[in-house]
Amino acid sequence: MSETEQAIVLEEVTKIFGEATAVDGVSLSVAEGEFLAILGPSGCGKTTSLRMIAGFERPTIGRVFIHGRDVTNVPAHRRNIGMVFQNYALFPHLNVFENIAFGLRERSVPNQEISERVEHALDLVRLPGFEQRRPSQLSGGEQQRIALARALIVEPTVMLMDEPLGALDRKLRQEMQLELKELVRRLNLTSIFVTHDQDEALAMADRVAVMSQGRLEQVDTPKAIYETPHTKFCASFLGLSNIFEGSLAEDAPGLTILTTLSGLRLTCPAFEATTGKGMLMIRPEKVVLATHELNSEENCFPGVIVGIKYLGATIEYHIKLQSGERIVAQQQQSAGNTIAYRSGGPMIVQLPTESLHWLDEAP
Repeated sequence: MSETEQAIVLEEVTKIFGEATAVDGVSLSVAEGEFLAILGPSGCGKTTSLRMIAGFERPTIGRVFIHGRDVTNVPAHRRNIGMVFQNYALFPHLNVFENIAFGLRERSVPNQEISERVEHALDLVRLPGFEQRRPSQLSGGEQQRIALARALIVEPTVMLMDEPLGALDRKLRQEMQLELKELVRRLNLTSIFVTHDQDEALAMADRVAVMSQGRLEQVDTPKAIYETPHTKFCASFLGLSNIFEGSLAEDAPGLTILTTLSGLRLTCPAFEATTGKGMLMIRPEKVVLATHELNSEENCFPGVIVGIKYLGATIEYHIKLQSGERIVAQQQQSAGNTIAYRSGGPMIVQLPTESLHWLDEAP
């Protein structure tokens, strides 16, 4: 895909503040109409990356393109970007109408057109009739929608959102995730959404860009990021993972054997290693538990349950194997079922061969 077919392109972008490198050589492209989430912990460089796209920060090294145009040195107000912040940044002394109309007044749009566009923007965010209210009279969810309407009214070609749902309670946040996703889909608006919430990123985005310490770890679909992470960081940051480090032993036809540091021998799908070491992961929901011997002896290990977490729809079991390794397993609750196993009880743990995934990096 050429630069002109992509809405946003970052080319080897680096941002240095004093002696600290906030963003380190990031290259990224976002297709027209795509919803991309930038995910990572605090301080990983995700907000700085967003601010360089918006024009609030200038890259120390590298270039930024929007719709094929090099905007690296173009000021923010000339990039036709819509921006929504975590704190909404509404003017407390202005009513809803004037908050939404602010960007149009700055552009000297005629009053009649402003009125029509404000009305349309309020319809888009499902708050018609709120024109005369003050921000202090709005709930958190309503303030977030007004901030979104203010960004949309200038008809941006790209929407940038910096943790816009972060100040909302859990229930409202989940409701707004669905509303926001549906709105940008309906408008076919290219959007970048910064969040530290893995569930939010997986639920909303077409693709997820995972960042750590200023670098991109992986950019992929939510399903691929979760099921086939490339690195230990991605495997650990997105959901729970059981990760095993060890040395590669002999290969069987179509299989590889990893001997972990504690002495477990794990049979796993064939892997072409570049070193004699490797890392495997398995998600807790893929772990098989039983109190009796299983038909297959492959990757079956005895252990004891040392902890149980009741999570409503799922039960999380923490198991210590005889080798000393600790495993986390999750099981879905069935209707009317209680917790299937008890703390302190013996357990057989199976790590199915097909569910073990190689990480690209060596330990």
